[in-house]
Amino acid sequence: MSEAGFEITERSRVMRQPIRGAYDEASVFAILDATLIAHVGYVIDGQPFVTPTAFWRDGRKLYWHGAVAARMLNSLADGAPACVTVSLLDGLVLAPSGFKHSINYRSVMAFGRARLISDPEAKRVALDRFIERLYPGRAATLRPATDLELAKTAVIEMRIEEAAAKVRNDGVMAIPEDIGWPAWAGVLPIETRIGRPTADVRLGAVAMGLATPAPYAEGDGLDARLAEAMALEIDRAIESV
Repeated sequence: MSEAGFEITERSRVMRQPIRGAYDEASVFAILDATLIAHVGYVIDGQPFVTPTAFWRDGRKLYWHGAVAARMLNSLADGAPACVTVSLLDGLVLAPSGFKHSINYRSVMAFGRARLISDPEAKRVALDRFIERLYPGRAATLRPATDLELAKTAVIEMRIEEAAAKVRNDGVMAIPEDIGWPAWAGVLPIETRIGRPTADVRLGAVAMGLATPAPYAEGDGLDARLAEAMALEIDRAIESV
């Protein structure tokens, strides 16, 4: 495994449309950094589960958190194997035949072994990084977590051992039978955009405003702003070294 890429194994290899697969850090990290929700796959007593969760990345490590009583977090506490996936829907592809309809997307599948972070200070640092991943510079403005809040929160760390990105960003893949058929064909782009901020009725009067600590503005594409926020946080971390 090189510094710039993940080892390709039978577990991580893209089997269908392998030309769309990529295993380099730049491709994998770009997709991870452009989204917020991951689905974590794991097994408890032979039963597979997949749990959606917010996550954040620090280098080749992925983190997520939840209540200490959560079944998923406890099952992954001691090095259990896990599979983390993310996906972004970028467009609907319409063809003259149902057979050639498709979607445009970006996705990542990452494998590793998860562990529970038990040290309170390490947990505090990891949770602050979650805030910074979304809102660079905001963690320092917030009330620090209490010991009780930390005790109630479980944080999982998973180092990415293998990962593959897969992207479709094409138009219609027409076949001869479709040519000339009188049905509209093309791509309907899909984006998730930032809406207008809504201040909390009790706390909004003293808030600095959502857009102050992070690069979000009404109408912006969420994926681009998430990626920008992550880039800002990486720059801040480098400067602090």
